[in-house]
Amino acid sequence: MARKSLRPHLNQIRTWSRQGRTDAWVAHQLEVTVQQIESFKRENGLLEDELGHEGGPAAAFDDEIDLRAEDDALIAAELEAAEQARREAEEAREAEEAREAERLAGEADEAARAETAAPKRRSRGGSRGRSKLAKAPLEGTFEHGEEGYGLWLDPAITDNPVYAEHWAGHRPVTVTIEEDQIVIRRSEQ
Repeated sequence: MARKSLRPHLNQIRTWSRQGRTDAWVAHQLEVTVQQIESFKRENGLLEDELGHEGGPAAAFDDEIDLRAEDDALIAAELEAAEQARREAEEAREAEEAREAERLAGEADEAARAETAAPKRRSRGGSRGRSKLAKAPLEGTFEHGEEGYGLWLDPAITDNPVYAEHWAGHRPVTVTIEEDQIVIRRSEQ
């Protein structure tokens, strides 16, 4: 960080020093460090102006009120106000985070209640989404001929992805005959 030039403020610093302002107050006003003010005063002979010729306070200001304590109190008050503002901002941020967490927790609770209130649809094992694929039932014919029995299916079955994946080609099957249905299952070999 480049050091700020205090040369343009020489007369103001001299006046403040003669008034008894502290280096901390001057540094605060000029937005520099106390060490920079002390160094600037030494380099420009302002320490002799503060002390006078006999090592004590300047004679012209002996009877004036010492403003150093007042300056320190003002700086302390400013610092305290800044710290208070920072604490209030932090508390506001924490309160906002707490409200957001509470809102999210409420949404999660509401979702959990909705999930337990609505009955779950149970999927059948192995259905693999047949409801999406079988939009309309396919037609077929069960035939008894001179050469044996046969099952003729609608040619549109070849467009069905479940058929293409699991049934196309020659597959050994098991047939179960019931009163109202004939069930054909692929044999496991």
